[in-house]
Amino acid sequence: MKEQFKTYLQKQIELTDEQFELISSEILVKTFKKGTIVMQQNTIDEATYFVTKGLLRAYTIDENGKEHIIQFAPENWWLNDKNSFYFGEPSLFFIEAVEDTEVIYLPKQFFDTANHLLPCFTAWNTVILHNSIRFMQKRINLLLSATAEARYLDFMKLYPNLMFRVPQTMIASYLGITPESLSRVRKALATKHG
Repeated sequence: MKEQFKTYLQKQIELTDEQFELISSEILVKTFKKGTIVMQQNTIDEATYFVTKGLLRAYTIDENGKEHIIQFAPENWWLNDKNSFYFGEPSLFFIEAVEDTEVIYLPKQFFDTANHLLPCFTAWNTVILHNSIRFMQKRINLLLSATAEARYLDFMKLYPNLMFRVPQTMIASYLGITPESLSRVRKALATKHG
């Protein structure tokens, strides 16, 4: 899995095998069985997860016990709780393995070392962070102002390979609608494009 991560990074930035060895001493390979809670809400986990195989989800549970999925992270996606990672404060959400999942566990020290040794990593990491902010801004806007159909179409565009990997209840939770509403949206779209 470290080789897969190295290949991923080498597609993003100029990185030699020797440089990767220098920055990768802190990283760990972890595997999680389906249903494993990788990170508990209200804990501090100053690490980032890079998914090499499988699927993670970040979610919260409201006071009525209802889950609200914030993000999915399939292969080659990053996931962390920024509150915990950047500020050392208790996490705002849970992270769970939706499938049997393999990740590269990247502690804060990895980023510190990579930023110190590789100026190109710093620039690229800044772009990744800005993309994360952009993603969340778009997501908030969709949840506040878009129709269920528009949110569903955006979900399919963002996560094209997840339709058959996650239960309909999780997709509905991500969209902020009931499973019944999701069924109606799917039926209406099938009729339109039938």
